[in-house]
Parts: sequence; structure tokens; C-alpha cells
Amino acid sequence: MLHIDGSVGEGGGQIIRTAIALAAITGTEVEITNIRANRPKPGLSAQHLHAVKAVERLAGGQTEGLALRSTRLSFAPGPLTGFEGTIDIGTAGSITLLLQCLIPVALCADRATQVRITGGTDVAWSPPIDFYTQVFLPALKEMGCAVHLDVRQRGYYPKGGGVVDVTVPPMKQLKGFVLQEPEPDDVIRGISHSCGLPAHVAERQANAASRLLRADGYHSAIKTEIVEKSTWTTGCGITLWCGYKSGSALGERGKRAEVVGEEAARNLITELQSNATVDVHLADQLVPYTALADGPSELRVRTMTKHLETNVYITLQFLDVAFEIEEEITKEGAVFVIRKL
Repeated sequence: MLHIDGSVGEGGGQIIRTAIALAAITGTEVEITNIRANRPKPGLSAQHLHAVKAVERLAGGQTEGLALRSTRLSFAPGPLTGFEGTIDIGTAGSITLLLQCLIPVALCADRATQVRITGGTDVAWSPPIDFYTQVFLPALKEMGCAVHLDVRQRGYYPKGGGVVDVTVPPMKQLKGFVLQEPEPDDVIRGISHSCGLPAHVAERQANAASRLLRADGYHSAIKTEIVEKSTWTTGCGITLWCGYKSGSALGERGKRAEVVGEEAARNLITELQSNATVDVHLADQLVPYTALADGPSELRVRTMTKHLETNVYITLQFLDVAFEIEEEITKEGAVFVIRKL
């Protein structure tokens, strides 16, 4: 049995998601201790429980310690079999974080997995759903994976209520990800969204982002997605993207819509002004896929985040691959190059 210390690196839920997914894919028994030791509320939360349960449905096997606030978990996987069904995370548990665990396992299953997931689509401390549809899934497609995701309705903190349909067919071959130059940044696209709020909120977010981008010399085309009468959730946010780089921000009580739009624009501008080929969020999510792929991969990122370092570390515990990480100094500043050899 492989033992993983859940307090290493960023010490959060990503360790669980990556470790459980790779355990299922490689058929490795794993024990994770000190789960989320670095968080204000240590142990498993509801979204982690559902992520592991989703992998259980794909891999069968035996799991011990799968309970709310548990700080120890052991998992012995079985053969991978696709399924059709539903997953209700409850309230605003992050759908994208659950997908982070489910998708790689489902890609290795014997048949397609079709699942409807209810929870939060746009919540703090997790990738927004538009990052998944517009940045992450296109990167997976580049690697040979045809995952389909349909957002039926959004869900924000605290009520949740977002609904997403996901279809994951088995992959035929996973190719390496190599992008030598940053994607051209001719037009920045985006979605400014709101539910249960006046229409002007999403419009002001979009306008503020467009103004700031224009002042920096970027052209933008930002759509608005507005549901004024919502009985299931209330909230707003904006996601911007260009190639494999993104920036996003969420609204909150007392935070002006203009501030939300400008925050997302600044986040994206920071990425675009670097010589990176992918943003910091995409880099850490692609690490396990590059390790599973045939052939080399190369990710160029503006900084090594704790999440990225941790995902490399956990991936190396399960797979006999080699990563080479070096810092390059360019006229745009430093860039870190992560090569899977």
C-alpha cells in the first residue's frame, strides 16, 4: 500500500483528488493521512466525499475512512467501469473540483461515463465552470480526449443548485501536450454572468473588464448571461480567456460589479504579459494527464504555485515518469518550464 501524507505541499483537497484518481487508474492501494491538515477545517468535506464516491462507482474496490471530517482514508481500487447516473454534492460544493477527480478515471474506463452533477458551478477557491469549458477541456481535446460538458444552470455559494451534464468517453490514446509559443492574443473572450440579480450587474462587470483590457491594448468580446428571476441561487461572476490563459472573479455582497470585472481583467493581463503558454491553473490540472500521456509534454508557466508543485509530487508517487523543471529568463520576465520526458 502506498502511503501519502496529506499535509505535504499545499496540504489541501487537491492531494486527495489527484491521489485517489491515480490510485484508481494504476490499480494502486493507497492510504492518505493528515487530510487537509493545513486548512481551517481539517479532514474531508462534502465535495471530497462525493469525489471519492464517484471514483468508487468507476473503480469499485474498498474504501475505509470515507466520512465527513475524516483525516485518514484508504482506498483499494478494482477494475474501471463507466457508469450513467447523478451526483448531488449538496449546497455549493464545487462541481469542477469533483470533475478534477472524476474525469481522468472515467477516461480510462471500459465504456463511456454519463453523469449529471448538482452543486456549485462558480464558487470561491475552485475553477469556474467557464474555465473548464473554454480552457481546460480544449487542452484535453488537444491531447486526444473528447470530454463533453453542458452547463444546464449555474450555482453560487451558499445555495448551489448548479446543474452540469458531463459525458466522458474512454480515451483511445492520450498524446503529450506541447505548445512552444503562447497562443495569439488577438481577441479576449469572456462570459459575465448573474442569477437572481438585476441585469445591470453582469453588464457592468463586462463593461469594466472591457475598459481595462482596452486601456492595455487588448480587444475583447464579452458575452452576458443573465437570469434575473432565479429561485435556486443568487450570485454573479465573470471569466475571461484567451488561448490557454484565463482570468476570473466572483461577486460578493458589498463588492461593486466594476471591481469584479476589473479583477478578472487584471488576472488575465498578468498571464498574457508573461511568456507562458498556459496559465497557472491549467498547468497544475494538466500535470497528471501529461504523466499518463504517450510522448513528451511541455508546460511553460509564469510561476510555480504550491498547487503545481504538489501535483507534480503526488503524480510521481504513482507513475514511473520523469519531470524536468527549469527556470528561463526572458525579456518578459522569468518563466518556469515543466517538461515530462
